Amino acid sequence: MKNFLIIIAFVFSIVSCKQNKTDKNPDLAQLEKTQEPYKSFGKEMTPENSLTAEEMKEKFASLKVGDTIKSKFTTSVNSVCKMKGCWMTLDLPETDEDPMVKFKDYGFFVPKDIEGNEVIVEGIAFIEETSVEDQKHYAKDAGKTEEEIEAISQPSKSYGFLADGVLLKQ
Repeated sequence: MKNFLIIIAFVFSIVSCKQNKTDKNPDLAQLEKTQEPYKSFGKEMTPENSLTAEEMKEKFASLKVGDTIKSKFTTSVNSVCKMKGCWMTLDLPETDEDPMVKFKDYGFFVPKDIEGNEVIVEGIAFIEETSVEDQKHYAKDAGKTEEEIEAISQPSKSYGFLADGVLLKQ
């Protein structure tokens, strides 16, 4: 009799567990399906309220050298530092300007093999003047040829971004 009661209790617990798994809250099930998985670097952040690359292009276009704006936007990675992952450039549609992203306080790096991947960056956007020396350093880190590096001869004005955090879409 004792064994019979134990078997009944065991079968009942299995059946009730299976019912709980199949009786999921439909809203929770939908949320699980729609959430995009991201890997986080730097400051914890969420993907909500992120501008598109097109919207960010307009924000950059309104800046002058020395201006800054706090922003968060989604785009794809064009290139990454091959030495450490200590900087990256991002795609802005229909421009020759790829924002150079550096990481706040050199406090985190991103993987070195994420070209083409979607990211969300949050931080401060600005326009900067980049010296010839810095341009050559970045070109070397990006794996450019000696000829390409030597061709750099003028300071350039470029879009910059100091990221507090990065979300890498998985």
